[in-house]
Amino acid sequence: MTDGGRGVPQRRIKWSYMDHWRSNGPSGPIDQWHSRRAMTRFLRQVAAVGFDAIDTFDFRYWQILEQYGSVANYQEFVQEQGLERIVNTFHGVYYEWDRYAPENPATHAAMVEDFKVTMERWSGIQLDNIIVMPGSRYFDDHGPTDDHLKHAAEAWAKVGEVTQQYGVNLTCHHEHYAGIRNRRQIDTFYEHADPQYVNFFVDTAQHCIAGVDPVAVYEAHHERVTGFHFKDTRHVDTHDDYKLFPEAEVSAVTTEKWFYEMGTEEGLVDFECMMRAVRDRGYTGWISVEHDKADKLGGDYAESTAISRWYAKNVLDAIYAEVDA
Repeated sequence: MTDGGRGVPQRRIKWSYMDHWRSNGPSGPIDQWHSRRAMTRFLRQVAAVGFDAIDTFDFRYWQILEQYGSVANYQEFVQEQGLERIVNTFHGVYYEWDRYAPENPATHAAMVEDFKVTMERWSGIQLDNIIVMPGSRYFDDHGPTDDHLKHAAEAWAKVGEVTQQYGVNLTCHHEHYAGIRNRRQIDTFYEHADPQYVNFFVDTAQHCIAGVDPVAVYEAHHERVTGFHFKDTRHVDTHDDYKLFPEAEVSAVTTEKWFYEMGTEEGLVDFECMMRAVRDRGYTGWISVEHDKADKLGGDYAESTAISRWYAKNVLDAIYAEVDA
């Protein structure tokens, strides 16, 4: 495979960075949205260690307008710092049963209208995916019923029809604390979800924390997969922390830090096996690296990002390249 007939090998896998970030400012921690200077430093660090692009959250839209004028202007700024583009955006919304809940058909029209607005806001650039959490929160022992899972699948198919009009995949990311979290729920959801409109975004650590083998669930649903969050964990939720309000990632007393970079000691995700599965199933395109709350327990976003990029380059890229050997 070559690029544009020029004989330059085209990489089958590229690496994007999901833009969780904190650094120390004069008055304490800041994120990259603090100023253009902070954003410049963030983007250049990500580019310097070898990432190709970034992902972001769509709730950053208003900061983008304030600081850069438009989504297209912000992407140009990203490119000026040495990165290709913005690949994916994560749609963050608070689910409420009577207002906005995939399991409640009465709210589906509101969800569709929300995405019509959202997609128009981001239409100044070409995204690959808009990532959603497909299920609401359940704080009891029962979780969603099979009817709830069916209604959620129907909701996201309607939304996927909207995103496809903009050439963007609607893809589902399963949090370890959310309603569609365990293997039975995931499988049932995708049994009902129209594969033309509803895709799957594999987060290795989130599945592992929920007691789901990320490799096995990828193998089962690989034809739907349009992207990944590669991050590690040292913990499985064995205390039903997923029931905690507002969410286990900030409320759990059993586990102070859920997420770690690829290559961490005592990590539970088998990334080498994961990458072989990605290779053998013929996946090509973008893999996103994510460090959520990396600064806990003395951690550092810049250090975690550099270690993960080293691991991707020296371990995972080499495994994927074995197909060409």
